[in-house]
Parts: sequence; C-alpha cells; structure tokens
Amino acid sequence: MDVVHERCAGVDISKADVKVCIRVPGAGRRRRREVRTFSTMTNDLLAMRDWLLAEQVTVVGMEATGAYWKPVFYLLEHDMQCWLLNARHMKAVPGRKTDVKDAEWIAELVEHGLVRPSFVPPEPIRQLRDLTRYRTEIVRERTREIQRLEKFLEDAGIKLSVVVSDLMGKSARAMLEALIAGERDPHVLAELALGSMRGKRPLLTEALTGRFTTHHAFLTRAMLDRIDACVAMEARLSSQIDQQVRPFRRQLDLIATIPGASGRAAEVILAEIGADPTRFPTPGDLASWAGMCPGNNQSGATNKPGRTRHGDPWLKAVLGQIAVSAARTKGTYLAARYRRIASRRGKKRALVAVGHSVLIAVWIMLSRNIAYHDLGAEHFVERLNPHAKARQTRRLIDQLHQLGYQVTVQRTQTA
Repeated sequence: MDVVHERCAGVDISKADVKVCIRVPGAGRRRRREVRTFSTMTNDLLAMRDWLLAEQVTVVGMEATGAYWKPVFYLLEHDMQCWLLNARHMKAVPGRKTDVKDAEWIAELVEHGLVRPSFVPPEPIRQLRDLTRYRTEIVRERTREIQRLEKFLEDAGIKLSVVVSDLMGKSARAMLEALIAGERDPHVLAELALGSMRGKRPLLTEALTGRFTTHHAFLTRAMLDRIDACVAMEARLSSQIDQQVRPFRRQLDLIATIPGASGRAAEVILAEIGADPTRFPTPGDLASWAGMCPGNNQSGATNKPGRTRHGDPWLKAVLGQIAVSAARTKGTYLAARYRRIASRRGKKRALVAVGHSVLIAVWIMLSRNIAYHDLGAEHFVERLNPHAKARQTRRLIDQLHQLGYQVTVQRTQTA
C-alpha cells in the first residue's frame, strides 16, 4: 500500500495517559515503528511534543474521545498537522483491542491516507463556540426550571399557568412574589394584574385559589432565584459574545439577511461552521457534516430510506428554529418551499429541507461575501416550462371536476 505521509503518528488518548505510535522511515526501505506512553499532565505532553519534533513527524492523528483530545490537540496544532479522527472510521479487528494497538492502527491509517480529519475551527471560533453552547445550555436550564415551577404550583392548586401565557411575565411574577410574601387572598392577588391582564381578574381569582403553604413558598422562592440566576448569566454570556464576534461582524450581518434568522441564530451558525466555510469543499459537504441531508442506505438494487445523521446537534437545533420562523414568513422562497414539501412529505421533513436550504445559502453567502437573495414565493411556478405548466393546469382542473365543480380557465393578461 502506498505511503502517503512519510512521518506520522497515531495517538490513543485516555483521561490519565496517551499512547503514541510513530511511523517513520527506517533502515533500508523498511518503516520504523515505535510506541511510547506519556501521562496527560502538561509537562509530559511537552515531552511528547519534543519527541515528535525530534522524529520530524508532520501529521498526528488522534481519536475524538470526549474532551480528552483537546489538551493534546491544542498543544500540537501549532507545530505540526493535527487530525481529529472519527472513531466510527477506525474500527480495527475485534477481539484484539488495547490502547497500544489502537495507537498503532491510527498511525497506520494516517500513514496510508485512509482517514479524513474532522473539522476543528481556529481558536477564536472555538472560544465563540464555547460561549454560544454554554448560553444555549443556560437557556435550556431556565426553561426546565420554569416548567418545574409550573408543575410545583399544580401541587399547591395554583392554576396560574392556565390563565397567563408566561409565568415570568410582570403580572404573574408580581403575584408569585406576593404569594411568597404571605398574601393568600385571591382577590388581592388578582388586583396585581397589569395591562390587558386586568380584564382576566375574575378568572385569575379562581386560578389563585388554592392551598399555598410556607413549604410551597420556600421552594417557589428557590426556583425563582435559580431562574433569575440563569437570566443574569445569559446576559453576561451575551455581553461576552458581543465582544467576541466583533471581528466577524460582516459575516453576522450576511447571515442575518436570511428570513427567520435572528442575530442570536447567526452567532450560533458562525460559531459552529466558522467564518470561512470553504473548509468544506462544497455546500453539500457542509450539509452532510451538519447532518441536514438524507443519509445513504443502499443494499444491492434496493434504496432504503436514509435518515439524517446525527451531525452537529447545536447547528441542527438553530437551523430548525430558523426553519420554523421562515415557514411563517409571507412571500418568501423558504416559506413556499416549506408549504410545497409539507403537503407531500409532512411538516418535519419540510423543516429539515428548509434548514438544508438555509445552510446551503450560508455557505454561498460567506464564501462569496454576498447578501441573501430571495427567489420569491412564485419561484416554483415560474421555473416551470410551458409543457409542465399545462400539465399542472390539467391536474388542478381534474381535481376540481372530481369535487363537483365545472370550471373555465382563462389566461390572465400580463402587463
């Protein structure tokens, strides 16, 4: 088998140590292989780097195992080419698995060019990714805590969530604070309603009639404090993200031109795919990496349904949010695409298709530095040739005939 990389290494990483196997030219035409073990402490990792540099290693492959690969990768990435490899692409012979054999197998795969490295963004994007992902987790935790509070109020017989749409709104929050402070009269609590909620005071009086005790007050206070802490942390993270994205303001402005894409969604997309999408050769490669396209599942002459792969869950989540917002817009290509697919394939598949279209557009916009150009809601009709339009007209007339209508078709005069 051809040798693609003359001097390479394979690294098997665990929490406590790393096994490193190098493959370099040896005596004659033979290849020399050597395996060493290092701890994951920084001093030992520096010794490992010095050894690899002394052996003139140019490519290092390592398996993506949890978060343990990060200190090794970040220490070596400035001195040599580092490849983060997908464990699914490196299945060795079963029954003979050890860390040393894994390192040897990784080195051999890298040597012959049988694996492809995963996408690891540069350091500024990695820092932005850490911030956006943690902010997403904080928002999810706040949502879980609000849901937990709603269920706990049911235990006290307080049906506030039946009347108000947001338990954290001003009116609902004032009532909860009054309950914690000791107020139990539902009429007094209902009078705390503000704005349009004042028209619901009789219903609020019924909803606030329950058995709210000091036990409920204690836990409700604890839940509200945790929700407030999440809100404060989200604000801190958003402030830090604003500073982190200043060099990428142009890319964010481009992404924000897509219908349904908010500023926060643009930040997440930028953090996940980076400012230079040409790291992925084509838009299709980016969609495949993100898991926003059907997978291949073929056996012989049979093409089975190909489900979408796991991909990047953070990117897929924000693309789903954009797709939902874009589907509700009026007069846009994305909304027309959603309705066209939802009528035949269902809403979930339609949302995936719209998210795929958004991701393709992001690749093109960032690689060419152009704003989003909407094709319009009539794109799928205007692209039809005369024969296709006539065929679709006959199909629609036949459907009306089946429903019991007699119709006459007359072409409109275009200006």
